[in-house]
This record gives sequence, C-alpha cells and structure tokens, in this order.
Amino acid sequence: MNIQALLSNKINLAMIAAGASPDTDAQVRQSAKPQFGDYQANAVMSVAKVLNIPPRQLADKIVQRLDLAGIAQKIEIAGPGFINIFLDRQWLAAQVDHILKAPKLGLTPVIPQTIVIDYSAPNIAKEMHVGHLRSTIIGDATARTLTLLGHNVIRANHVGDWGTQFGMLIAYLEKMQRENADDMALSDLEKFYRAAKKNYDEDKEFAQHARAYVVKLQAGDEYCRSMWRKLVDITMEQNQLSYQRLHVTLTKEDIMGESLYNSMLPGIIADLKTKGLAVESNGATVVFVGEYKNKKGEPMGVIVQKEDGGYLYATTDIACAKYRYQTLGADRILYYTDSRQHQHLTQIWQIARQAGYVPESMPLEHHMFGMMLDKTGKPFKSRTGENIKLADLLDEAIERAGKLIREKNPDISPQELKQVADAVGIGALKYADLSKNRTTDYIFDWDNMLTFDGNTAPYIQYAYTRIISIFKRAAIDEEHLNLPVIITEDREAVLTTSLLQFEEIITTVARDGTPHVMCSYLYNLAVLFSSFYEHCPILNAGNEQTCQSRLKLALLTAKTLKQGLDILGIQTVEKM
Repeated sequence: MNIQALLSNKINLAMIAAGASPDTDAQVRQSAKPQFGDYQANAVMSVAKVLNIPPRQLADKIVQRLDLAGIAQKIEIAGPGFINIFLDRQWLAAQVDHILKAPKLGLTPVIPQTIVIDYSAPNIAKEMHVGHLRSTIIGDATARTLTLLGHNVIRANHVGDWGTQFGMLIAYLEKMQRENADDMALSDLEKFYRAAKKNYDEDKEFAQHARAYVVKLQAGDEYCRSMWRKLVDITMEQNQLSYQRLHVTLTKEDIMGESLYNSMLPGIIADLKTKGLAVESNGATVVFVGEYKNKKGEPMGVIVQKEDGGYLYATTDIACAKYRYQTLGADRILYYTDSRQHQHLTQIWQIARQAGYVPESMPLEHHMFGMMLDKTGKPFKSRTGENIKLADLLDEAIERAGKLIREKNPDISPQELKQVADAVGIGALKYADLSKNRTTDYIFDWDNMLTFDGNTAPYIQYAYTRIISIFKRAAIDEEHLNLPVIITEDREAVLTTSLLQFEEIITTVARDGTPHVMCSYLYNLAVLFSSFYEHCPILNAGNEQTCQSRLKLALLTAKTLKQGLDILGIQTVEKM
C-alpha cells in the first residue's frame, strides 16, 4: 500500500483533464500539519503559471475532476492553490484489515531489477575497525530494503586482496612457518601486518624475497597462490564473525575482491589504447578525463598502468564496473564508500562509459557518507590515537547494554540477559549510526545511544516488547482477531495513517540509500503508539469490537516495527 503513489496517480489524471501536460507531477506530499489534511498536492501554482490561469481556478478544475470516492473524506483548496486531502477513516480501517492478511505487509510488487551493492570492503591481514562500520551497516540496510521489495540484490564485498603488499605478507607468513611459529599468531592480524612491514623495512633480503613473490603471485605461481589464499581465508573468517555479530547479511559467497578482476586488466589497457582513450605519458599509460582540470586548467590524467607495468586501483575499478554490468547483468550499481572516494569513482565511471563498458542509461551511484567523530569533533579513535577494532567496539556495546538491562530487570536470567544485551547493545550501536543522515559526520556518544528515552534503538525495541506483552496478557493470538477495524478516535486515525505510510518510507530508502529516513519513521511510529496506548484503552476498551480493533492496530504496529528494525539489521526481543 503506497498512499502517496495512489493519490499521485489520481491527481495527475485530474490535472491532465484540467489542461496540464501529461508529464506533470502533482507533487503529492505528506502534510506537515493536521489542519492541512493527511496529504497535499503542491504542483498547482507552477502548472497554473504555465497555463497562464489563476492557481485557485486551476485547483478548482482539478478538484472537480478528481475521483477520490471512498478514499478521501474531504478535499479542500487552501492558500494560493494547495489541494489538501483528508483520508476517509473507513477506508483507512479497511486497509489495516487488508495489510494484516497480505504478505510483506501489503508491499506493492515491483518489477525486479538486478542491483549490485558494493559495501564493507575490508583489507586482508588487517582487522576490521570502526572505519568499516558505516559502509557495512548502511550498505546492508539498503541491501535488505531492496531484497524485501523483491529485487535481485547482489552483495559485493570488494575486499582489498591484491597488490604489492601481498609479497611482503606472503614472505612473512613463510618465515613464520619456517620458524615453526603457531598459525594462530595470525589471529591478531594487526600485529601480523605490522611485523611483516617491519621486516620489509629493516631486512633487505626479506624485502627482496617479498618483491619476488609479488611477481610470482601476479604470474599465478601455485605456491604463492596457496599462501595468498591462506591469508585471505583467515582474514575473512574473522571478518565473518564481526558480520554475524552485527547481524549483517554478508557471507563468504559475497566476497568479490580486487583479485577477481586481475585477469581482465591487460585486456582493459589494450582496449583503452585501441579506442584512443589511453595514451603514453612519461612512461605510464594515462586516460585524460576532460571534466576534471588541474591547476593549469588542463585535463587531469588518470593513470591506469605504471611505467613498470603495474596496475592501479583505477584500473581495477574500471574492470569492476565492466564486470558488474556485462557479467553480473546489473541494472543499477550502488557504492558505499566515504566521501573522499567521490572524485575517484566519478572519474573511473566516466572512463568506463566512454569505453562502452557501461551505458549512460545504467545508474552508477556513489552513496557516500560522513565520518564518525568523538565528542571533541575529531575522528573516533582510541586514547592512543589508533583505530578502534570493530570487535572491541561490539564487545563494549554489549557490556554496556548488559549493565543497563540488569539495572532495569535485576531478576533476569543469565541466558535471557545475554540475548537481550546482544540485541540491545548491537542494535543501539547500529541505530546511532543509521539514524544520522549518511552524508554528514556525527558525534559518537555511548550515553545518548543506550537510553530508553528519545530516538534510540532501545526505545523502539521496548515499544515492540510492550505490544507483545499486551497480547500475552490478553491470551489471544492474531488468528482469533476476526472483527473488522473501526476508527473513531483521532489518535487511532493518526496511528493508522502512519502505519499505512510504511511503503512510502521503504521506497525512499530503496531509492536514496537513506536508512535514517526509516529510523525517523520507526521512532515517530513508536511515539504515536505510546500516545494511542495511553489514551485509547485496549484490553479495557469496554466492548469486544473496539478491543479487537485496537488489538489489530497494536498488532500491525508490532509487525511494522519488527519489519522496519529488520531492514536496519536490528533484532527485536519479547522481553526487556
């Protein structure tokens, strides 16, 4: 059920009948204030200007031709020509009954697209840190949203598993094994990487071995490949533990590292040269991108092959775009990386389009995001200035949540405490990030995220458990709610309208990759339910009809909260 789309279609038809162009957008929006109805059509003024007639005169023509019988209780013209629509309460009630019986909360079926989403992207032989959090959870929320709508979503974990550093890592792994070091030393990947780098910088013989291994690895040497695979597997096994703890849907099958495109790179270079896009410049192979200029006003060059024959990230990313369109059959490709990557991505996309690897009609979207900051406004790091390991951040979130839960419920069993602390702690951490507009930086604050008041995950999770407790007290399940919904109170109508706007929110998140919109919606829904619950008795409603009707509103609220939190990758619990 998408009320906005339904109204837009009907108002567009009325506008065309009143003389507007067939491509006119009625600009239907949810009303900001109750006195303006539930929805507003805001396009009348601009269309009236084109038609050269007074806006209110055009609005009157539109309303006369507008068929909202059974949907709108009242339609009025306000101000210079706004069309305000007040939804009919009987129609609202009927939609609740329909949605409760429909699959996926009545979401409108979509024409499925193949959508590739590039997110998370950790490096090999390094542990994931807080810098990976935003890409991982924002990308995953979008993937979950698009999957729910019915699209074929390909999750692409573009891990950094290729490059010159692997000669160094292979050489150090070999040294460890030769010295009978325990493989478990790799469990602390940061120490392993630093030790390898130290050996590379201080031991000339080691560095020579490392450089030789780079050449052998790129040439497909079996020994180097096996050592490289071991490094990749150990790293991704650890990363998978973090994904599972974060309730992120990435699996080992979603790994599409830089190595996947290695065999494509010679052909890419040759093709770019043949098409006259790549030229020699100071020994390197360069593609000049006309839209970007240097300080002298000259086109900027993107190096795609170094003088020594080596390839760069740009080369891999061009091949990556080509692979995703031509091999995976993508209709749309989304990238979740921070804003510093924007120029790089737009440059390589331009090259990919000029080369004919990706058509202009196929969307390439950079859903960039800001940084996580501490209370002083600096990048969020440990006291020693190092990146905080993601695993340590998750541990602290669960520990803090456990203390909070014990304070509120000292009799909770250890098993229940573990389950609830995990759901609340991880949920609070993710929600604190997801609830912020992804394009902006935000301040990380434990105290604000782990509270049962305000726009937090615990507040919304508690609203869900509160509804579950109502059904437990009533000793009734949804199969026995067989009386229709009736809406007589204003708070019932407001809650119902919000519930029916769920698909509009999902559509926005799917289009823009903005999970904060879903967070705002869920918080507002929880607030509306709290007001409804306080002023509209449910179990003590006075008669069976009203009781069942309000139970149905509570049930749909619970289902919507649960589905919305699931889109964000946040768990619900039935007791807190």
